[in-house]
Amino acid sequence: MSAVTPATGRGAATRHFVKYTFLKVDQAWRRLPTEQRAQDKAEFLAACEDFGTDHLLQGFSLMGTRGDADLMLTAETENLDRIHEFHVVLAQSGLAKWCEQPYSFLGMRKSSEYSDEERFVARPFTGKYLFVYPFVKTRAWYAMPADERWKVMKEHISDGREYPNVDNHTTYSFGLDDQEFVVAFDTDDVAAFLDLVQRLRTTEASAYTARDTPSFTCIRTGLRRAVDALDGEALSLTAG
Repeated sequence: MSAVTPATGRGAATRHFVKYTFLKVDQAWRRLPTEQRAQDKAEFLAACEDFGTDHLLQGFSLMGTRGDADLMLTAETENLDRIHEFHVVLAQSGLAKWCEQPYSFLGMRKSSEYSDEERFVARPFTGKYLFVYPFVKTRAWYAMPADERWKVMKEHISDGREYPNVDNHTTYSFGLDDQEFVVAFDTDDVAAFLDLVQRLRTTEASAYTARDTPSFTCIRTGLRRAVDALDGEALSLTAG
């Protein structure tokens, strides 16, 4: 199979944006009265539920897996205006006023030049765990002819397919954000993901990686449980 060269603007009208928003709550918020915390969380959830009525929105907990982020939201929509509006409304909620946003990644769905598969529209994460990181390749990679890049990627793709229980949700960020890709894998098997990443480090393509950190391990708890976990509410690992 030869490399696929998409036409300019191909699928632009149907591609979706994916926004990853990481939040860190101020410790002082956890010392507020129970009633105030409940109201703050209710306002936050109301803003999310309003957006989620006609757009894909998922919540993940990072409590215990990262020291610099407690909660992650993934929002997917057909245009940037809706993402902007959602975050304006969200920022007005009681809980958001106590949060910092240490990380934020914006990507757009498009087909890979190494695959004929089209991935333009919303696709939810279904695994118990989600692993997210920004990704940047070296300039030397882009200086290579397309056919040579395809040959290098064949091994990379072949190795990745040996882990069918790990699903790839890569989006593209060229010119939209600091990274070139937002790489996201979801799975029920954390060990399989670790083994996959270690295996991919041995491929030739890995030599052209400029940056692939920070890396986030997220638990798909459901939005309400992820928010409740912020102030010590019981957290179930069962996806909600």
